[in-house]
Amino acid sequence: MSKKKKKNKETTIENYYDLKTKEVDELVAALKGELDETEAEPVPTNIAEITGEEQKVKPGSKKADFDPYKIDKLSRIPVWVKAIFIKWWFAGAVCYFILMGLGRVVTDALDQAVLAGCVLGIFTDIFVNPIFRYMESSEKEYNKYMMFPFPFKQFWTFFTNIIYYLVVGLLVMLMYGGINQLFNLINNNYDGYVTIAVGPLIYGTFCVMVDMAFIGIKDLIVFLVKRAKRKKAEEKGLADVFEDAAESKEEKRDV
Repeated sequence: MSKKKKKNKETTIENYYDLKTKEVDELVAALKGELDETEAEPVPTNIAEITGEEQKVKPGSKKADFDPYKIDKLSRIPVWVKAIFIKWWFAGAVCYFILMGLGRVVTDALDQAVLAGCVLGIFTDIFVNPIFRYMESSEKEYNKYMMFPFPFKQFWTFFTNIIYYLVVGLLVMLMYGGINQLFNLINNNYDGYVTIAVGPLIYGTFCVMVDMAFIGIKDLIVFLVKRAKRKKAEEKGLADVFEDAAESKEEKRDV
């Protein structure tokens, strides 16, 4: 019995890895341009037909058919829109749960700004940057939207993000105070009237503005450093070429 089973298994494996000569010939003919499109068989999109497995779905339905080259709707959204929205949403969530949720417990404005900045830094390191890493391609297009574009498994980025967003939170608080004072001066109100109150939408917008301003400065510095290194490498390469040419001329003279 064991020999029979072994023989059947070997036969099945041989059939499974059997070379499909017909498909190879069609591929060669298509590359040479000799394949007649009218005689070519349509590419199957039915999962059951491709895999050979039985699917409990109706033929012709969306679950039964698939397109491996289809671009999903999320990929059609520009990278900058997704990056800004994710940053804005998490900053708004911090405002809602920390500033508004703990407003009665932590009453001092400076303490609120420090606490919100620390929590935003933790959220960025635990949620925002890993989301960017998950959505990015091999081109690392989300690096320009992170202050510390390092792998999220790096331990030290946790503390640097907290310190960085602590500064961002303090600057956002100063923006609120400056705008309110400006409106009071324009309207001749000196009694400390608050024109713009703290809310998730405005707080998230201010956080993104300050954050992207710092990240833009960082990206500019990185770009200038890389360009300077590239120029030095090019100049060094040209100098090496001229040196090699001069040495070859001297060698010819000696000969």
